[in-house]
Amino acid sequence: MRNIFGNVFTLSTFGESHGEAIGGVVDGMPAGVDIDLDFIQQELNRRRPGQSKITTSRQESDRVEILSGVFEGKSTGCPIGFIVRNSNQRSEDYENMRDVFRPSHADFTYYNKYGLRDHRGGGRSSARETISRCVGGALAKLALRKLGIRITAYTSQVGDIVIDRDYSHYDFDEIERNIVRCPDAEKAERMVALIDQVKQEGDTIGGVISCVVQGCPIGLGEPAFDKLHAALGAAMLSINAVKGFEYGEGFDGVRARGSEQNDIFVSKDGTIHTLTNHSGGIQGGISNGNDIFFRVAFKPVATLLRPQPTVNAQGQETTLAVKGRHDPCVLPRAVPVVEAMAAMTILDFYLLHKTVHL
Repeated sequence: MRNIFGNVFTLSTFGESHGEAIGGVVDGMPAGVDIDLDFIQQELNRRRPGQSKITTSRQESDRVEILSGVFEGKSTGCPIGFIVRNSNQRSEDYENMRDVFRPSHADFTYYNKYGLRDHRGGGRSSARETISRCVGGALAKLALRKLGIRITAYTSQVGDIVIDRDYSHYDFDEIERNIVRCPDAEKAERMVALIDQVKQEGDTIGGVISCVVQGCPIGLGEPAFDKLHAALGAAMLSINAVKGFEYGEGFDGVRARGSEQNDIFVSKDGTIHTLTNHSGGIQGGISNGNDIFFRVAFKPVATLLRPQPTVNAQGQETTLAVKGRHDPCVLPRAVPVVEAMAAMTILDFYLLHKTVHL
């Protein structure tokens, strides 16, 4: 099982949902970066369970402990080790699924691949693993801050409730003012009501998170097998419950003609730029200096609080009635995870770019 992300800036993670702790090691962090512990904790607070009526009721403080790589408030360039302890597991809630496969969950594939599985909250397949990603992403954000690069994600769709794709219409400060993390206040209320309704029905629902990278320099990414959008796509598709990734116009662009899609170059005061950004900030696999814009599709959570037919490890048909505490929709808590994966990818490719250019 590979548990390492990145090339130059890397994150190694460990831990299970109902184990002692979640943690990791960040290597390749540039030295001399101010390490704002309050900011790192704030990023974890955005992801933690129990933060609103539309998230799981599991109560975890998710306090991060930095173990190494930081001295007098700055990164030393050495590996940064960290740990976040679990304290509210309630593993007994999962005893009835010890030998039963949840539909569309990782239970069946994990069991067949490894010959055993941790049934308590999904073990390693639990979204609780993303804690480590948020810590790594927070560190990457602190480094990107020095470069003037800003990453913002938000909920842009829940079920059939969708906001405008043009992010320039919205005030990003609105994102953290509502519990679904949507920059459109009116649509946010409707999204919350829909998630709450689905939760009361013991069901789940999916949606889309959009992300914007602003201030990214020209030149990140490689022409062939390490295209920047391919790396971003791989990072996003590694997140639990993600089913799709598109950047720029994405699938909507197939309905247009090339004359409508092409981003025309112009020059003003010796600076070359484009009149439009249908490409989503990446051309030929390389960042072009425009905002990078992409969207990530999340499926409805697989674990339902209603009976479902399934089979056990012996192939016998049964009915599973799940207990425990689960999210009816992952999107509100997944917003910081999308930002984290984007931040680590952009910083990693920035550092890669520096290794090939004097």
